[in-house]
Amino acid sequence: MQDVFIAGYSDKLSARPGETVTFFVSSHAREAFKATLHRSISADPNPDGPGIIEDDASTYFKPSSFASRYQGFTPGSFAQSTTDLQADINADLVIKLWFMPTVLIAADQTLLAWGTVSIILDPQGMITVKLPDGMSVSTSAAIKCNHWHSLEFKVSASGVVALDVKSMMTAKADIEIANNGHTEFDIAQMFPVSVKAPVRIAAGFGDAPCCFNGKIEAPEILADGDLIAKWDFAQAISSLSVKANAGPDLLLRNAPTRGVTGRKWDATEFCWRHKPDHYAAISFHDDDIYDFEWDSDFELVIPEDMPSGIYIMRIEAEGHYDAMPFFVCPPLGKRRANLCVLVSTFTYTIYGNHARPDFAPSWLEKISAWKAYPNNPSQYRHYGLSTYNNHTDGSGICHASHKRVLFNLRPGYLTFGEATCSGLRHFQADSHLIAWLHNQNIDYDIITDDELDRDGVAAISGYKAVVTGSHPEYHTSETLDALKDYRDNGGGLVYLGGNGFYWRIVRHPEDPALLEIRRSEDGLRAWASEPGEYYNAFDGSYGGLWRRNGRPPQQLVGIGFTAQGNFVGMPYKRVCYDKNMDWVFDGINDDLLGDFGFSGHGAAGFELDRRDEKLDDGEDIIILAQSYDEDNRFILVPEEMLTHLTNLSGGPEAEVKRADMVYFKTHTGGQVFAVGSITFCGSLPWNNYDNNVSKLLRNVVHKFVGS
Repeated sequence: MQDVFIAGYSDKLSARPGETVTFFVSSHAREAFKATLHRSISADPNPDGPGIIEDDASTYFKPSSFASRYQGFTPGSFAQSTTDLQADINADLVIKLWFMPTVLIAADQTLLAWGTVSIILDPQGMITVKLPDGMSVSTSAAIKCNHWHSLEFKVSASGVVALDVKSMMTAKADIEIANNGHTEFDIAQMFPVSVKAPVRIAAGFGDAPCCFNGKIEAPEILADGDLIAKWDFAQAISSLSVKANAGPDLLLRNAPTRGVTGRKWDATEFCWRHKPDHYAAISFHDDDIYDFEWDSDFELVIPEDMPSGIYIMRIEAEGHYDAMPFFVCPPLGKRRANLCVLVSTFTYTIYGNHARPDFAPSWLEKISAWKAYPNNPSQYRHYGLSTYNNHTDGSGICHASHKRVLFNLRPGYLTFGEATCSGLRHFQADSHLIAWLHNQNIDYDIITDDELDRDGVAAISGYKAVVTGSHPEYHTSETLDALKDYRDNGGGLVYLGGNGFYWRIVRHPEDPALLEIRRSEDGLRAWASEPGEYYNAFDGSYGGLWRRNGRPPQQLVGIGFTAQGNFVGMPYKRVCYDKNMDWVFDGINDDLLGDFGFSGHGAAGFELDRRDEKLDDGEDIIILAQSYDEDNRFILVPEEMLTHLTNLSGGPEAEVKRADMVYFKTHTGGQVFAVGSITFCGSLPWNNYDNNVSKLLRNVVHKFVGS
C-alpha cells in the first residue's frame, strides 16, 4: 500500500487565542519541509469560479522549516493489557473465550496473544494455536462466520493438548482435538515456564498484528488451575478501557465498537444499559483507525490579535504538499463581530475520508487541470475511511476522528470529479459563503461545533445572527440545545443548507475527538445498524435521526429533509408577495432565484428541506420561495415514504419533493431564515457575486445584523 509523499494533521480543528494547535507530519522527503500559514477565503479550485484564495498570514506564524521524517500508522483495533501478565506455570495452561468472526480474509486473524502463545483464525476458517519453538495445533474443520463459538485451549505437562471449539448453533463440540503427547513434538518441554508479557486480544504483536474482524467475549486465562486473567466486557461499556476481574486491566486501541450484542442477546432487550450481560462483547475490525499517534513536529499558539477565521497550514517538500485547515475562534464571551459563522466540524469529521463508490481515475485529469487537491480517500483507503463507508467485514463504520490525515478536509478537494460544476461538498462548499462575506465586506467570527458543544449557548450569545454553512447535518444534544436557547432568547438563526440537524451523534466522554453514529431505524443512510445495536455506546442514548428522537429539524428551523437527488440544482420561484416581506427581495425584480451556481448549477439542489406543519412548533412560518422537482430527478427520503403509492404528507409525491425558503419569528423574539438546500451557497459567487441570490442573502444579513 502506497503512502502519500507528505501529509499531516492537527490535534484540534479549532482554537481560541492563547490555545495551542499542534501539527503532526510525515514526509518521505530527504530535505526539510517548509510550513507556511495562510488565511482561507475560498477553497474552490474551479478556474471558472472564485479559485483558491488564501491571504498570507505569516504575521502569526513565521515560515519555518522542519526535518522530514516518515511516520507510519497501524490500522486495526484491539485490546492490550496495561501491564505484563506474569505467571509461573508448572503443569497446565488454559485459555478460554467466546468469539464470532465476521469475515475470513487472506491473512491470519489473531484472537488472543500472550508471550509465545497465540490463537489464530486462518484464511480457511481453521483455528490454530501457536506454541513455543514452532509447535502448533490446529482444528480440522472450518468455523462459521457470523455465529458465536466458544473456544477452550488446554496444554499440560502430561502431554495433553486440547482445542475445543463449540458452535452455539449446535451447543456441542463440532471441532475437538485431543493429543496424548505422542506427537511429533514433545509438549512436556514447555513446562515449567515463566511468562511475563502483555496480553493482546483481537491482535498479535509485531509489525503485522493480524487484527481480528468480529466480536470477542469473556476471555480468561488459567495457570495450574488458578484464574490469572479475566475480563468482563459488559462492565463500563462507555469506556475506552476494561477493568479486569483478574490480572491487568485492558486499554482499547483504535476504538473498537462496544454496546454491541453478545452471545446471550435474545432480543428481549434492545438497550445495553438495561441488560449489559447481553452486550458483553466488543466488536473489532482490522481497519479501525482512530489516532495515527504520530510524534509532533511543530505547534502554533494562537496570538491574541489573530482574527477569527479559517486558516491553512501548508507544508511543502520536493514539489509535494499538504494543507491542514483549522479554525480560529474569538475568546469566549468576547465577540469581535455581530455575525457568527457556525462551522460544521462534526459533519466534516463524520464524512472524513469518504471514499465514494463513483470515484474514477478519469477524475485525476480534471484534478490536474484545475490544480485541485491531488489525493483522494479512494486511492488511500488504508488511511482509514469515513462513517459513510464499510469495514472489511461489510459492517458500517460508526466511529470518526480528526486525529488522522483527512484528505477531503483540504482546500481544493473535489467531491464530485465528473460534475460539470465545481463539485464541492462540506468544507470546500462552505467556502462559497466565506468568500461572499469577504466580497461583501461583512465582518464575522467563527465558532465550530466543538465550541458550541463544549460551551453551550455561551459560545454564541451576543451575536445578532448565527449563520450555518451548506450542510450542518450531524449534531449532539448539546449543540441543538445551544442553538435553540440562542434562538429562543432573541437570536437570529440563518440556516443556509439542506439536510441539516438530521443525525444524532455522541462525543466520547474520555476523548471528545472521537464521535459515534448509530444509523438506527430509517433515514437516508449509507448502512444500517444491526438489530439490538441502536443505542450509542458512548452514553447509552438512542441513536439515529433526531426526528426519531423527538427533535425534528422543523422544530428548530421550520423545515426538514424531504428529498435527495443527484448533484443537480434548480431555481427557486418566489411565492410570497406580502409587503411585510418585501425586504427579503429588495432590489430583486426576478421571480426565479438562483437558476445558476457553482454547485449543481442551481440554488436549490442535491438535498432539499421543506416545511411540515405536523413537525414544527406552530410558529407562523412564511414560505418565501419554493423549488419543485419538476423533472423527477429526486427521491423522497425513507422516513417520508409509507408505500410505493403513499407518503406521510398524504398528498402527491411531487408536491413534497421541494425546497422551501422560509422566514419566521419565535414567540420569544428570535427569528429564523432558512433556505432548505445544500447547493444554495454555491450560487453566491456567480457572476462575481452580482446575482439575485447574493442580493437576497445581503438583505437577510442586513435585516438580522443591521449592517
